Parts: sequence; structure tokens; C-alpha cells
Amino acid sequence: MHSPRLSHALARALIVIACLWTGLAAAGLPPAVNGDALPSLAPMLERVTPAVVNIATEGHVEMQLNPLFNDPFFRRFFNVPDRPLSRKTQSLGSGVIVDATRGLILTNNHVIANADRITVNLRDGRNLSAELVGSDPDSDVAVIRIKAPRLTALKLADSDQLRVGDFVVAIGNPFGLGQTVTSGIVSALARSGLGITGYDDLIQTDASINPGNSGGALVNLRGELIGINTAIYSQSGGNIGIGFAIPVNMAHQIMLQLVDHGEVKRGYVGAQFQDLTPELSEAFSLPTGRGAVVVDVSDGSPAAEAGLVPGDVVTHLNGRAIGSVTDLRNQLALVRSGDRAEFRILRDGAAAKLDVRVADREERVSADGQFRNERFAGTTMGEIPSDAPAYGRLQGVMAYKVTRGSRAWNAGLRAGDIILSVNRAPTPSLPVFLNTVNQAKGSLLLNVHRGDQSAYIVIK
Repeated sequence: MHSPRLSHALARALIVIACLWTGLAAAGLPPAVNGDALPSLAPMLERVTPAVVNIATEGHVEMQLNPLFNDPFFRRFFNVPDRPLSRKTQSLGSGVIVDATRGLILTNNHVIANADRITVNLRDGRNLSAELVGSDPDSDVAVIRIKAPRLTALKLADSDQLRVGDFVVAIGNPFGLGQTVTSGIVSALARSGLGITGYDDLIQTDASINPGNSGGALVNLRGELIGINTAIYSQSGGNIGIGFAIPVNMAHQIMLQLVDHGEVKRGYVGAQFQDLTPELSEAFSLPTGRGAVVVDVSDGSPAAEAGLVPGDVVTHLNGRAIGSVTDLRNQLALVRSGDRAEFRILRDGAAAKLDVRVADREERVSADGQFRNERFAGTTMGEIPSDAPAYGRLQGVMAYKVTRGSRAWNAGLRAGDIILSVNRAPTPSLPVFLNTVNQAKGSLLLNVHRGDQSAYIVIK
């Protein structure tokens, strides 16, 4: 019979021997065990990495001057040139070839924003000029095109089938170092409210994603594209294990519109919603669950024509479960204007289905909403739609359409921008905005909000 002291000593010795054996085995790791190759991602990556590209851009942005410099006296006094001042910009990012025949590449809008020149570097060393097909700042998705033979494209997976815990691999160009591969798992799904994109429905992963990875590929172990890397959550600017990607289902739907129209034509239904809470479930005598409660329906809107009424609880849209207002807004953003959306609702405890025709936002602008001020020629303005990220947060009007080459476009105004004030006068509604613009003389100083930033622009 061994003493306790001897037993402990023997256990320690065995542990030391095991550690030494492990170290020796690792130092000379065999290529196979019992004739079976060791697990490796290398075969999959050899197929996938040629489809992931590095993107370099050059551009310029106009510098915002103090409004006093718009005065001719101050411009002469400070010798300010008449032409707008600008500074050069450069950026590095990544992209994913999704259509080899047409040379279509998915990337992030912020990678190519303000770009005058876009260069794509392929895995095989080729450097190619790319043209912008279209971009969507609200979803942070952009599509560019290259013309070259022998391109490799990634197969698209169904990102709705992802589960927390699935293994993923991120491929991109972090810090401009060149193509880099990291691995991890899906940490969470349908992340929202982060302010990363206007329509948050993001995949969270612990695969290392760093600056420069934006626009790169997030793939599953079959090498199928499941997301477009878009951002990290960090206070230092480096990876801390929390990265985000746009689900490929959303990115693909946005891409189809950008290829067809050069822009995303989002519609509206004319209803306001709020989250279904346990308290509201009890008040409506509903089983506690998730959904979006209709709180208001505009007269003559598509929602009103379909029969949607306040108190209805939306549980599904086009077959997909709705857990919150954010879910509903994100799904509506993928429905093209003119198409019909199937709403599954609960009304007084009974289930029902309604088909709602999603209308074009520009249809909301009435005939009396025309500009007499030629500075806004080619521009369509309207109230902030209830499904827009800025709804309820900002008091202003939205630019629905800005014609390329118009005065407003050349000044920097873009579709989706929110105008908060004109000549320092707040414009909380369309009638106030129209009245202010139509009565204004001379240049117009606009306080414009875009994404999570605000700036002044001047339309002359």
C-alpha cells in the first residue's frame, strides 16, 4: 500500500513526463496518424482565397469651411480660392468575387466611399482597375466590377441557416499586410442597435477581424460565403475577439438592386411599429412572445390599403419570424418597391395574413412639394420614413433622390441624407423645409446628417 506522499510524487512525475512527450510530439508532428491525414483547412483555403481580393482606393473629399468664408469680402481678405478646397484620401480594404463571368465584387461602401480610382489586387498578382457599379451607405454594401479572365468566385451559402457555434474563417487584408486568414466561431446572430450600419442584422464572430479586413469574406468550413466582414468592436482599434459581418443573404439582395438600378430602391408601407413586450402581450391578451406591434397607420398608405390596423402584431414577414421592430425594418429594407410583402399577424388573438404592396418612397411626395428654388432641381425630398434608422431620433427631412450632376449633388447631397436645418433654421417637417427653401435668397447652408455624422454643405 502506497503512502499519500508517494502517490502525489508519482502523479507529479507522470504529469511532467506527459508534458515532455507532448512537446516532443509537437516538435516532430507527423503528417498522418494511422494512415489518416491530420485535419487541415488548407485544401478549402486553396480553393477559396483566389476569390478574395485586396482593394486600394484614391479619392478626395471637399473640406468644410466656416460659413463666413462664403462671404466675398472674407474670401478676398483671406485669399481663399473660388474653387472648393479638397484633400486627397486613400484607403485599403478587401472584397469578394461573387460572379466570375461578370467580374462582380462585393465589398463595403466605406471601403470605396469618395473613391476616384479603385484598384483590385488579385491573389495571383494581377492588378486591375475597377469601376463602381453601385453602393448603399445604409447597409454599407457596395459592388464593383473588374474585367479579367480566369476569375474565381465564391459560392453563396444560406446565412439564415447559421447557428451560434458554427466554425467560420475570415479572409481579408488587415492593416494592408496582404491576404490573411483567421478562424473562429459564430458568437451571436442578428446583432443590432450597434450603429455600425443603418440596417443592423449582423453576424458576430470571434475570428480576428482588424482594420483592412472590411469587405473581406467570412466563410464556413465548406468554403461558402456566409458574410461580408464589416467592422470590429474595439476601444483600441485592434481586434479583441468581437467582429461583425453582414449576412450574405442581405448583401446579395442589396447587390441585385445595385446591379439592376445602381442604387437601392427601398419602399415604405406607411405604418409605425414598436416592440412587443411582456406588458403589451398581457394588455393584448396574447401569449408572451416576440413581434412588432402596429401603433399607427397612415391614411392612404399601402399598409392601410392592405387592412393593417393599430393593435395588430406582426409575427412574420415573408415567412421569416419577426422578433423586434429592428427585425421588421431590416426585412422590409430588402423588399423592392412595387413588390408585395406577406405579413403574418395576430389580431385579437387570431392569426391572419395580409399582402402589402411596398410602395416607392417618391410616391409620397405630393404635387405641392415642388421646389421653386432651382438649387434643388433634380432633388426629391420627403418626411423621414418610419422604417428609416433616423426615424424618431432626428427632426428633419430626407433626400429621397438626388440627380447626379445637379447642384445639390455637386454640393455633396446624397439620397438618404437628412437635412436638419437650412440657413440655420430648423426644418422639422417637409412643409417647413419647402417654405424655407422657396423663400431663401442666395446660397443655402444645409446641416446634413448621414450615417452617424453631421456636416454643413453649401448649395449655390
